[in-house]
Amino acid sequence: MAAIAITGATGFLGGVLARRLLALGQPVIAMGRDREKLAALEKLGARVLPCDLSLGAPPADGLEADALVHSAALSSAWGRTGDFRAANVTGTQSAVVLARSIGARRLVHISTPSLYFRFRDQPRVREDAALPAPVNAYAATKREAEQLALTASDLDPVILRPRGIYGAGDTALLPRLLRAARSGPLPLVRDGAAETDLTHVDDVAAAILAALAAPPAPASRIFNISGGEPLPIRRIAEAAAARAGASVRWRSIPEVALLAAARTLELAACLHPARPEPRITAYSAGLFAFTQTLDLSAARAHLGWTPQISFGEGLARTFGDGT
Repeated sequence: MAAIAITGATGFLGGVLARRLLALGQPVIAMGRDREKLAALEKLGARVLPCDLSLGAPPADGLEADALVHSAALSSAWGRTGDFRAANVTGTQSAVVLARSIGARRLVHISTPSLYFRFRDQPRVREDAALPAPVNAYAATKREAEQLALTASDLDPVILRPRGIYGAGDTALLPRLLRAARSGPLPLVRDGAAETDLTHVDDVAAAILAALAAPPAPASRIFNISGGEPLPIRRIAEAAAARAGASVRWRSIPEVALLAAARTLELAACLHPARPEPRITAYSAGLFAFTQTLDLSAARAHLGWTPQISFGEGLARTFGDGT
């Protein structure tokens, strides 16, 4: 059985995917920067390759794989543009070179629906929607990374745009939300009308397996992935906080005032020598203010994939009382 190579295998999604494939008896080549996590995957049977793709493609002598899943990325609403370019653009260039060098016949590239983001309600966005100007450096560099993946036609690329990945081991989405809730009131905008859709990491892993199994030259190359369950931001915050034994306070604020405050905080952070992350960015303010959900028709039709894990079940798994 041919191996599956995974970049970012020491990260959250990449690690979940690597362990799932290994449990299925699938040979895995795990790549990443964290040697301790690589050692743990090696004990489970993975072949490991320590590397930092932002520095270029590593030598892959003797390695062969049928496909490469590129999940390594710098994902954040705040940071230095150079860091995003190194991780997301140079990193994808390196992943393409690496995929070719190991003989991969398919590249599955993990992108983001942040590419769609606008400061207005956007329910059930489709993959063929016109993309706006990028909201931040993360979206800009991930958009460029998508183009790099799509132009690697010899690798038969498939791109997934999963929304709001969460689950046990997540250090970003729900932990950041809980930290914000503990540090002060969260903004209640438009009486809490904004909705989004999250995706449990196990559903994303299943979507990747479906992308790996899709026939050559699929009719669609880009797929939205989410839990398929539009959720009020208020419900997400309060349900996660309740599971974590915390409470959420809300402060009503008009969206115009919230966005103005966020941009002021961003300007102050940019002027600071250390460029510290503001408590709220314009992007995160927009998520509290406006509905951003995805249409999953393409993934259902062309990948045969549909989400299986509800938000309630996903929270149970995340906080340790689910299967």
